[in-house]
Amino acid sequence: MSKGGTSKRAAEDINKQQKKIKNIDEVLKLVKKLAEQGRKNTTAERSLAELDLAHSVREVVDKDADAVLDEIEATMLEVAQSILAGNGYSFDIPSRAKGNQLYVPELDRIVLKDTVSKRPFASSQACRKTAITTRILGLVHELCNKQINVTKRDLFYTDVKLFEDQRESDAVLDDLSCMLGCTRSSLHVVASEKGVVVGRLTFTEDGDHIDCRRMGVGGKAIPPNISKVSNIASDALFILLVEKDAAFMRLAEDRFYNDYPSIIITAKGQPDVATRLFLRKLKLSLKIPVLALVDSDPYGLKILSVYMKGSMNMSYDSSNLTTPDIKWLGVRPSDLDRFNIPAQCRLAMTDEDLKTGRKLLEEDFIKANPAWVAELELMLKKKEKAEIQALSSFGFQYLSQVYLPLKLQEGDWI
Repeated sequence: MSKGGTSKRAAEDINKQQKKIKNIDEVLKLVKKLAEQGRKNTTAERSLAELDLAHSVREVVDKDADAVLDEIEATMLEVAQSILAGNGYSFDIPSRAKGNQLYVPELDRIVLKDTVSKRPFASSQACRKTAITTRILGLVHELCNKQINVTKRDLFYTDVKLFEDQRESDAVLDDLSCMLGCTRSSLHVVASEKGVVVGRLTFTEDGDHIDCRRMGVGGKAIPPNISKVSNIASDALFILLVEKDAAFMRLAEDRFYNDYPSIIITAKGQPDVATRLFLRKLKLSLKIPVLALVDSDPYGLKILSVYMKGSMNMSYDSSNLTTPDIKWLGVRPSDLDRFNIPAQCRLAMTDEDLKTGRKLLEEDFIKANPAWVAELELMLKKKEKAEIQALSSFGFQYLSQVYLPLKLQEGDWI
């Protein structure tokens, strides 16, 4: 078909889709029903003790500065006593290896099995990492004493020659959270601001009133210290979790949340801790559904799974970082044909994409959702992927004016 013929067909498709969209009340009918079901569901998440896992799984809790100081001082006292006894010293570090991760269907999230390994200073292989662990324990002790917060980047620059790479200091921070039994924020170390939010949401941040409808196209940066967020209020019917910054900005500029009462959040790619904590806090406070808009590729699904089930790196804190029951709204593999995404906007999956997709099919949390399995199998069968931006081939506002309204109207989420 000629280029002109293709354009004409696309225009006809868009016209048909636009005619299907009813008034806003009709579009939102199924979303309202989903929100009502969520509010009526008062079932509390089962505890590790109820599942007889309390003694075999390691989970952390928020601790105040004094409690963290006590843990650090008790640890270093043991170190000093061991050195004075002529035994050298080591730390008992919980293992966060892949084999130590456990998906618990009853909790619908990944947890960390309580297995520890020694990190001895006398070992040539572990000596440097033990030194880094000792150094960071000292820095965290100072932060808790002074009651101040720093970013992970700030922490790295306190001893660049020892740490060498920020990934080293970041990994040890997670080790210490696990070892001390506290959340990473309890260590007074936070990540730099990354995620943003816009829409029908107000809250108080460290005493300041924030109205997310007045934050412009860029949105409000999600605070790195979520404990300072309070007085959350909203008349939104749902939270729209968006993978990409470009899609977020399109929806923000179009004021999508005015016609379709919503809160729009993005972490601009890989989910950071603050965005994950913030999303969970909103979900628990407002009791409204979360709908996800991610790329139609294995990595979009991996990003969604981190929000829902947790990550291996931080499985020890999955009770605070996960938001179960997020609905996958789009862009799903079945949408590519359903919405006639043009061939030039579809990308062939690479060998690495296919490998990642097959690995996802083996994950227990994917197997637990037959609809997800069907979508992933379709993706692997067709060997095609597409980004959210592929929808812009029909017009820059197609996402906000046609695609999302149709998906909401039809309740097309899984």
